[in-house]
Amino acid sequence: MTEAYIIDAVRSPVGRRGGSLSGIHPADLGAHSLRALVDRVGIDPGSIDDVVLGAIDAIGGQAGNVARTAALVAGFPEHVPGVTIDRQCGSSQQAVHFAAQAVMSGVNDLVIAGGLQNMSQVPLTAAAIVGQAYGFTTPYAESPGWRERYGDQEISQFAGAELIAEKWDISREEMEQFALESHRRAAVAQDEGRFSNEIAPLNGLDHDEGVRRDTTLERMAQLAPLREGGRITAAVSSQISDASSAVLIASTRAVREHGLTPRTRIHQMTVRGASPVLMLTAPIPATRHALERAGLGIGDIDLFEVNEAFAPVVLAWMRELDAPYEKVNVNGGGIALGHPIGATGTRLLATMLNELERTGGRYGLQAMCEGGGVANVTIIERL
Repeated sequence: MTEAYIIDAVRSPVGRRGGSLSGIHPADLGAHSLRALVDRVGIDPGSIDDVVLGAIDAIGGQAGNVARTAALVAGFPEHVPGVTIDRQCGSSQQAVHFAAQAVMSGVNDLVIAGGLQNMSQVPLTAAAIVGQAYGFTTPYAESPGWRERYGDQEISQFAGAELIAEKWDISREEMEQFALESHRRAAVAQDEGRFSNEIAPLNGLDHDEGVRRDTTLERMAQLAPLREGGRITAAVSSQISDASSAVLIASTRAVREHGLTPRTRIHQMTVRGASPVLMLTAPIPATRHALERAGLGIGDIDLFEVNEAFAPVVLAWMRELDAPYEKVNVNGGGIALGHPIGATGTRLLATMLNELERTGGRYGLQAMCEGGGVANVTIIERL
């Protein structure tokens, strides 16, 4: 079985809701990262075997297999296919897994994996809301089989985040301190140019718009919780954002034939499920499984990227895995940088790859909580 190498990773800046990227059609947003990637690598886009992009809420400009649309908008030859996948927040991370699996199996040699999301134009859960016009109050409620198994429990990321904070007894103050540190780390990373190698400027924007340099614990404490009596506020939640991202995955043969220089290799890929009610805890068992399969321990990993969908997700994960905070989300996370759902997986991968190179680390582990109580974990090895 051949290796799956990451040749390069490129992304747009992350625009805040209603910000600099909000007016860009989703297909053009995705095409930007596709073009930037092939231009930077210097490879003929006609040699790409497939384009696998993550995107959720497939309505409007994100409908109709937007991966294929984005590839065409990017100017790729018509024979280059594209497919859109939805594993919720982990969609583009799963795109990497599918791309790597295709390469490792020998089916493909060059695959672009990535994602896109314009949350300003198509709001989060818009597809579920549209479904109400067709008699579906939620994606689950009208299913007899679902009701038999889970009853009428609320299924939402917000409810899950509250349940996690309660189960692990994570205080609002601890979450706000974590959020403040996310913004601080992101600001330092921006000031030191740590994102410059991964960002392809777009629409006059060359940096992530969400970082709040002036936020304070006092300001956070004034926010009302998302639900009465709860602990979760907007300050400890990821930001609604617009962005795209893409990575090039290559086989050993493609590396040789195209004269490519790999930056990392895919070391391990795992997907695991947990409670759909808690929803956001699956990164815990998925990380354990990935490490076991890889023959590694927490101490062997040099960097962790654990998506900051909500502060308690990462805090509970660190407690359960005994992961050192100084190695986790060292350049900030979704609370500061934003969470453009379909694009986040390969955004995190690009950041982790560049940080491994900057610090000389060997292994990086990326974990993503996802709707439905699922999690992707990817371990990469710097070459």
